[in-house]
Amino acid sequence: MKRSRPTRQQLLEAYGKTVPDIIGPGLDVLFVGINPSLYSAVVGHHFARPGNRFWPALHLSGWVPRRFAPQEDRQLVDFGIGLTNIARHATARGDEVSADALARGGRTLVRKIRRHRPRAVAVLGVTAYRVAFDRPKAQMGNQERKLGGAALWVLPNPSGLNAHYQVPDLARAYAELKRWLRTV
Repeated sequence: MKRSRPTRQQLLEAYGKTVPDIIGPGLDVLFVGINPSLYSAVVGHHFARPGNRFWPALHLSGWVPRRFAPQEDRQLVDFGIGLTNIARHATARGDEVSADALARGGRTLVRKIRRHRPRAVAVLGVTAYRVAFDRPKAQMGNQERKLGGAALWVLPNPSGLNAHYQVPDLARAYAELKRWLRTV
């Protein structure tokens, strides 16, 4: 059965709602978005908005054997992958999240990482990372510091609004983390 898209009213009512984390012990990587989109909050799945490039990039990078749909997000733990966000509350755009909300979310994220102990954390969005963790000069890629005891990577945000990176670029960046994990 094909699911219908959320209505405008449903999207407006989704402001401030949350999407459950996909997290648990023994993860290879915890991918961390900025915050849920309104679309994701309505349907209850991560990276659910049509046009979000997370799912094709995850597949093309070799993390999963096929392109998953957002409704299959809970299956990612079978591949050692978890999903969460820095800020929990849904907005239409990531730039609607305040610096204070990102900083609070960063502190919460560190507690989650310490509790669940993934091998690596991949924050998807350099600007959000810089603000959440007060690292104004941070660059993409492997970071020298750890976060909550986990290796830390900053990777491009897969949102369709991030025009600097297309799916092949995202896939290369995500694959670099996968290759690095094989060596440590």
